[in-house]
Amino acid sequence: MLVAFSVSPMGGDSDSVGGAVAAAVRVVRESGLPNETTSMFTTVEGEWDEVMAVVKRATDVLLEQFPRVSLVLKADIRPGRTDQLHAKVATVERHLAD
Repeated sequence: MLVAFSVSPMGGDSDSVGGAVAAAVRVVRESGLPNETTSMFTTVEGEWDEVMAVVKRATDVLLEQFPRVSLVLKADIRPGRTDQLHAKVATVERHLAD
């Protein structure tokens, strides 16, 4: 399963959220699960329970510092498939090369 998510504090005195996002990404990277961070989302790959536990921990880290947090989540649930984090991109690249 792939889960792309974005977690960010809401409100506050500044529109800069880089430090808070970094704290959430740190949780993802320390999980040991395959992951990739882009400008808008962090994608994590693994089994349902382990991926959702990482998303929850990343959200909880922000809730320790901020009274309100926004979470956006998108999942691709495809049992029996692994390394979809890279395979899906490779498929698109093959089509682009044609």
